[in-house]
Amino acid sequence: MEFTENHRYFTSRDFALSGLDRKLFISLYQPMVGAISAAFYQLLYHQIAEDRTGSSSPEPQRRLFFGLGLEPNAAGRQTAIDAASRLEAVGLMQVFRNHNPITEESLYEYVLQRPLNSQEFFSNYHLTLLLRDKVGKSALIELRDGFKTEPPAELARFVNREEATMPFYEMFRIGAGAMDPELETGWAESATAKERTPSFQPQERIRHSEMMLRFPRGSANRGFVERLNRAPELMAQLNYLAYKFSLEVPEICRLLDEDGIFHGDGTLLWDELQARANLIYRQDRKRDEERERFLARGEERSGTETSVDMSHSSSFHLDIPERFQTDVTVTRYNEMLRREPYTRMLERYFPGAVPDAFVRMFERIDLNYKLPEPVINVLIHYVFSMSHAQRLTKSFIDSIASNMLAKGIDTLDRAVMYIREQEKLNVTLERKRRGEEPGRDGGNAFGTQGQGRNARRKPAMSVVKDNGPIEEVSPEEMEKMLELARKLQGDK
Repeated sequence: MEFTENHRYFTSRDFALSGLDRKLFISLYQPMVGAISAAFYQLLYHQIAEDRTGSSSPEPQRRLFFGLGLEPNAAGRQTAIDAASRLEAVGLMQVFRNHNPITEESLYEYVLQRPLNSQEFFSNYHLTLLLRDKVGKSALIELRDGFKTEPPAELARFVNREEATMPFYEMFRIGAGAMDPELETGWAESATAKERTPSFQPQERIRHSEMMLRFPRGSANRGFVERLNRAPELMAQLNYLAYKFSLEVPEICRLLDEDGIFHGDGTLLWDELQARANLIYRQDRKRDEERERFLARGEERSGTETSVDMSHSSSFHLDIPERFQTDVTVTRYNEMLRREPYTRMLERYFPGAVPDAFVRMFERIDLNYKLPEPVINVLIHYVFSMSHAQRLTKSFIDSIASNMLAKGIDTLDRAVMYIREQEKLNVTLERKRRGEEPGRDGGNAFGTQGQGRNARRKPAMSVVKDNGPIEEVSPEEMEKMLELARKLQGDK
């Protein structure tokens, strides 16, 4: 009874179909999904007015059954499910089920997606092969050529194509005090967000308009950078990268202007961009250190350099370390572990500059091992909160990171479970080191012959002890034993 005509539903969409979209739907999608699925899509689409977007009001699903001409029985329900599944398979619809625990009601949500344009459709091998199986090769080629017209033939004789349009953001500039606070407040109050806004968001320091003001007009990548204005996800990633490596707009523009940052189709090579941004971060750190040493020599400061506080907390349960208890709350600290980049988290453990050895260690974990940022933050929390400061070595940290990578730890929750297991193991090893292991008569946990830390321990074996009364041997018994010994010696 999870899906019946009596359950309620509503439809959501954030687009409107144009004439080209309808032609794409009829020519490309309808042969793949069938007539019933196509009618199902059109019926859901018209639940909302043609000139509006958003969501429809909840209604019983029997309206869909009647609109498709299906009987409200098991066969009709199966037909509706099959029609929805075909639309989901080709990317035209998403289905969600919302549950109300008070009334125990299931409310179905049908989210419609816009059909892909012809270029995106034919660049998708799955959809292209499926359409080929439905209509054949010749019809597929004819359909592909029917959605675009070739440029004029005489255009081939023209060369040196240049842009004559000035972009809007270069002609008009927004002043510093042009924003209206009341408008911003009303806009934020009237905006509806489906998901809760995270409590930590890096400050937006990279704006697309400022990028275009600084980006070279003759650059080969300028067209790709201009498209970033229509890709909010990529702009959010660029802002996170700038926050992670302390980059400004000129550095980001210089990185995006280099060769090998974009694919031929304009796709951003994120790994390459992150690697080059890390190089700039290391160069800036080196220059800052040299500048500080130069100023220190010039001013002839007599004060001693502030020492790094290496005191560690004994907590291994993602509680606040002792050094942060007066600065942040438990909720804020755990949110930092989940949201902050590892470079910012690493800086919080040192009052001055982060030692270069630690920077190189965690840089390798980030770029080579590709562990997620929350996992690296938990690793930083674990190694810097241990009570054994002498274990902060490259081999020790690298072994933990390698173990995390081998066990497939890719989320914050799994990382927390891992360090809790390691804490239990550390407690057991510490008890053995102190000689508190059961079944041992005291002694050192690493042996009694002075073996090293990694020496193999001997098993605890029972030994016969000579603690009974001494028995006297008569001369007759002694003579018999000697005779037996002589006989055995003679036989040998």
